[in-house]
Amino acid sequence: MTRPAPVRLRRWLALAGVALVLGLFPIVVDGGSWLNVAILVLLYAGLAQAWNILGGFAGQVSLGNAAFFGIGAYTSTVLLDRWQISPWLGMVAGAAVAALFAVVVFFPFFRLGGHYFAIATIALGEILLIVFTNWEFVRGARGITVDFIRGPDRRPASSWWMLQFNDTRAPYYYVVLGLAVLAVAAAVVIDRAKLGYYLRAIKNDQQAARSLGVPVLRYKLIAVAISAALTALFGTFYAQYLLFIDPDTTMRLELSVLIALVAILGGVGTVVGPLLGAVVLIPLAEVSRSQLGGSG
Repeated sequence: MTRPAPVRLRRWLALAGVALVLGLFPIVVDGGSWLNVAILVLLYAGLAQAWNILGGFAGQVSLGNAAFFGIGAYTSTVLLDRWQISPWLGMVAGAAVAALFAVVVFFPFFRLGGHYFAIATIALGEILLIVFTNWEFVRGARGITVDFIRGPDRRPASSWWMLQFNDTRAPYYYVVLGLAVLAVAAAVVIDRAKLGYYLRAIKNDQQAARSLGVPVLRYKLIAVAISAALTALFGTFYAQYLLFIDPDTTMRLELSVLIALVAILGGVGTVVGPLLGAVVLIPLAEVSRSQLGGSG
């Protein structure tokens, strides 16, 4: 029989090794293209982990998570563009708006089952895409370009507070790494908590869970609120990374499908699955896009 202590030690050593590799990656890797791929891997790993809380743990397959991504991106960008509010504060605001929006909209959605629920989430994303494309307050289809901050010499400058970095992509890497760690930590906590137990019960048999006294609708709403808030955080990061957003890049159906595919490829309902899916699928997609000239 294996001793618990050595098992825990090996686990902590493995985690320390992974942390060391991730921490040193921007220093060791020479070339902005590979760092960009790493940033996208972490971005989609976090997005897939957020999707996994609802789609994996609770078994509610949503194909509209791009709506939450877009809400996060637009909330922080509008606050920055119009009132010069830091993206960090906009990130929190975007997460709150996305969570509230998710609870209100998904309340009736959760009365649907199976394919009907998935179709409803697709419709949600498409409706939001149309609304933002024609909404002049957010500049419609033209999108919003984030102005780079400038120093006293009027040249582009870098600022952690404004989440803009002119000379290197490394800070963006560490920011999205932190967000991905947050998403993984949230998934681990949920998986080990009563919430995770209830969500798995709902996934396996909603009627049985309800008959045992589990408030099914309440825990579904909690799951979608957490999923939406985490997704919105990455939307803010993406807006600052590209310094441009429009409805097509932040709310399109293809983005929702890709997020779900990353989680499904790695294995839904597990914490490790979305990470593996991102590591496999995103570099492959980026290499294919660069070699074949696709739009991604």
